[in-house]
Parts: sequence; structure tokens; C-alpha cells
Amino acid sequence: MNKEYLNVILVDDDEGNQIFFKNIFKDLKVGVKVQIFNNGRDLMNFLNSEDALIPEILFMKYDIPKKNSLECLEEIKIDFRFDQMVNVIYSDELSVGEEEDVFVKGANVFMKKPDNYADMKKVLSEIITINWQYHTSGLNKNNFIMKV
Repeated sequence: MNKEYLNVILVDDDEGNQIFFKNIFKDLKVGVKVQIFNNGRDLMNFLNSEDALIPEILFMKYDIPKKNSLECLEEIKIDFRFDQMVNVIYSDELSVGEEEDVFVKGANVFMKKPDNYADMKKVLSEIITINWQYHTSGLNKNNFIMKV
């Protein structure tokens, strides 16, 4: 499956973060189509709908309302339809134990959210570029783990 863009879902209840991500995605060399949800319940309702377009990458804030990120990851992990979806959890700060939980529950990437635009653009560019390489070369995403 070779196409010219990646489908991305962003789950974040902070409108400022949503704008931050969208602006960075627009500036990347790889095309990105982004869909945004404000909470985990709406995300899972969408993903579990019959006509859902499964994204290549899911960016999810660690602390989201209505259904937390770890609960979402547990549901995603047990459904084979999401096997090729790369799950990125991000937060300003997590303990080592919380970071381990993120990976155990099914995240492929943990991203410590940078506090400025330039660093955020660099990190997102790296994640998107690596995922684009996996996507276009047909590599197995099940063994893809990254911490940035």
C-alpha cells in the first residue's frame, strides 16, 4: 500500500496542543492528514465504528478525559485491525514506571513533549519520517519501539 500521505489521529483535549501539532504536520516533508479527538471515549467510538479509516499513526496525550490513554491502548492492542497502527503516547513528564506501563500496554513510541516549537517540530518530524519508512517499505510495525 503506497500512497502520498499518512493518516494520523491526534487525541488531546488542549486546543493549543491541537493547533501546535496541526501546524507542525503542515510543515513536514511527508504529507499528513490529521483527524482530532478531544477524549479517549470519542476516539474508541470512532475506531470501533465499521467505517473507520484506521490511521497509520495515533498520537495520544497520556492524560486524556473520559477514557484514559492506557485504557485505550489496552482496547487497541487486543483488536487485530489495529496491528499496523503505530501508537505514540506523549506527556510533559512521566515517571519511569509510567513510561514502562505505556510500552507494556501497547505503545510503540513514548514522546516527552518538548516545550518549544522548534524541538517539537524536530521530534515529530523524526517520528513521522521513521513511520513513513516503515509504511512505504512494508516493514513489520509490531517490533517498532522508540523513546524520544
